[in-house]
Amino acid sequence: MTNAVPPPHRRGIFCNRTLNMRSIQAIGYDMDYTLIHYHVDEWERRAYTYAKQKMQQRGWPVADLEFDPALVVRGLVIDTDLGNVVKANRFGYVKQAFHGTRPLAFEDQRRLYAREIIDLATPRFVFLNTLFSLSEGCLYSQLVDRLDARGLPEVLGYGDLYSEVKHGLDEAHLEGILKAEIAAAPDRFVELDADTPLALLDQQQAGKRLLLITNSEWEYTDVMMAYAFDRFLPDGKTWRDLFDLVIAQARKPDFFSSRSPAFEVIDEEGRLRPVRQFETGGAYVGGNAQMVEQHVALTGDEILFVGDHLFADVHVSKDILRWRTALVLRELEDDLAAEAEFAGRRAELDGLMAEKEALEFTLSNTRLSLQRLRKGYGPPVGKTKREIGSRVTSLRKTLESLDRRIAPLAGAASGVSHPHWGMLMRAGNEESLLARQVERYADIYLSRVANFLDHTPFVYLRSPRGTLAHDVDTRHG
Repeated sequence: MTNAVPPPHRRGIFCNRTLNMRSIQAIGYDMDYTLIHYHVDEWERRAYTYAKQKMQQRGWPVADLEFDPALVVRGLVIDTDLGNVVKANRFGYVKQAFHGTRPLAFEDQRRLYAREIIDLATPRFVFLNTLFSLSEGCLYSQLVDRLDARGLPEVLGYGDLYSEVKHGLDEAHLEGILKAEIAAAPDRFVELDADTPLALLDQQQAGKRLLLITNSEWEYTDVMMAYAFDRFLPDGKTWRDLFDLVIAQARKPDFFSSRSPAFEVIDEEGRLRPVRQFETGGAYVGGNAQMVEQHVALTGDEILFVGDHLFADVHVSKDILRWRTALVLRELEDDLAAEAEFAGRRAELDGLMAEKEALEFTLSNTRLSLQRLRKGYGPPVGKTKREIGSRVTSLRKTLESLDRRIAPLAGAASGVSHPHWGMLMRAGNEESLLARQVERYADIYLSRVANFLDHTPFVYLRSPRGTLAHDVDTRHG
């Protein structure tokens, strides 16, 4: 019998919109960074290296550049007009900013962004919303420094520079060199997880129809899934036995809106033949979501799609098809672990902030009393101007002393989980722009597919009562 102890918080499933898994009849999965998790630094370092080599071939002086995994994180935004990388809150206001690899001073940030809202619909802003974006953000930031120093052989603007970086990385992926290297040595790149195949086996045996829908090529998909899954399945079963359909080169997000044709993979050499409809157990290249719905005879909220790409996997499938959605955010585990470690200092900071707010309230009212007394209006206060003025001075000194105690704690809080950018889902004390996007488009989110294992195929996931600004803050009584 399985131990029914709840999983640790970092391995939870977090619910934005109530989801009854018993009502889900089919579950679609992305592959890269969803069913298969890669060693991020290793993968992104290789992608970075290939893009850098493309630039070297054009005569760019980039040989000395090295991938820095700490330079950017998921959820940041590249401002291609100014050469900046920024972190915004849920309303689009910039809370932190780097120009190239250097943090912007507060006054410079304020001058540039005080009247600017980060609108992701504007071509100027590029959202780094997947782990595949880390090499892109790192290389761009480093090349901004080189561009500013006039160290590049071509005359470029910051927008042109981004296009060059994007083109170089796209070439690395399109040419297949990177994936061929990974497929040849998967143990170097893949983080194995025995719980993921078991979680999918549970879902299948509970009557869910499982679908694999990936943008990766068929040959790569076959090799990587076999490596990551087959060793953990019962004897005689392979990864193919888990899935009702396997669709490679799906071309998401267009997959969800187009009527692209489908081709069946008919042999181990990967030869294809066109088909009009999907068959159970088949492997296909291309096709579209309408063909999937016709095959499973399901639509809308009977289907759950699980992926790591906020736009290509989650936003579009929800917006166009009204499928239920789950977003995989692997970094969430590190964030939650760091927050748990900081909990004692967080409580101390909260206590000091509550004390500060109470003192500020008292100071404000004392200043108002002094103003009324000086201007000769309002109810009597029973004290002289000197007495009230002395009280104002005393309160200000107490606040200054309190601020000196708060400052190091607040600085440490801003660096929880990441020294430059802080926590993934927060921008200071507010929700980050990424958190807002997750809230809007992902019904649930989790750090890895394996988290379904502890929650079972029968779980009823309930969204918590939303917190409003006027709700009582229990920290302050």
